[in-house]
Amino acid sequence: MRILLIEDSIRLRELLCEAVREAGWRIDAFATAEEGRMALGGVEYDLLLLDLGLPDEDGLDVLKSLRQARRQIPVLVLTARGAIDERIAGLDAGADDYLAKPFHNGELIARIRALMRRSPLTTMPTLEFASLEFDLASRQVCYKGAEVPLAPSEKSLLELLMRNGGKVVSKQKMEHAFSEFGDERSSNAVELAVSRLRKKLELHPADAVIETVRGVGYLLREARR
Repeated sequence: MRILLIEDSIRLRELLCEAVREAGWRIDAFATAEEGRMALGGVEYDLLLLDLGLPDEDGLDVLKSLRQARRQIPVLVLTARGAIDERIAGLDAGADDYLAKPFHNGELIARIRALMRRSPLTTMPTLEFASLEFDLASRQVCYKGAEVPLAPSEKSLLELLMRNGGKVVSKQKMEHAFSEFGDERSSNAVELAVSRLRKKLELHPADAVIETVRGVGYLLREARR
């Protein structure tokens, strides 16, 4: 899942990005409405975290324009405007949820998970391949009910491979999937992540192996018996 954050506070952007990445999701963060609009025009995001008090435009106007354009992306408003009438205005403008500042990061992550469960854009709440199960909301990977401990980057890689189970995923696609604006990932970073993931999967007899297709990429296939 890839999230867009539009928030002008540098410190809050840093804290929110850290929390989102620890939850296993990718995030692109911008300080102005103009930058956010440009990002929305070029990337398909799964969720928008939107501050209302932006320096160049009211966040409500960004929200209204999205809904007028019939963009169905879930929007979670983050704002210091906590009065009831202001919350009503945000929800009426098209927000899916509203979180008043200050808030606990744990609540933010829980609200993101809830929005993704309800979102019509989320068509596969759980991925399954061989004996592996990947709950996309909780980011939990299990083998026959037992959790497989993976780092966030390893979970992102496994999600991509499971979505394309039995098909080759190119290195270029993997690099793009891992990248965020201003933080492009190299082929070496992808290879290291694949190596770590492969070793961890080998510790569990999950009937799924990562195969290298030399010069092309990788595929997740069922283990041969």
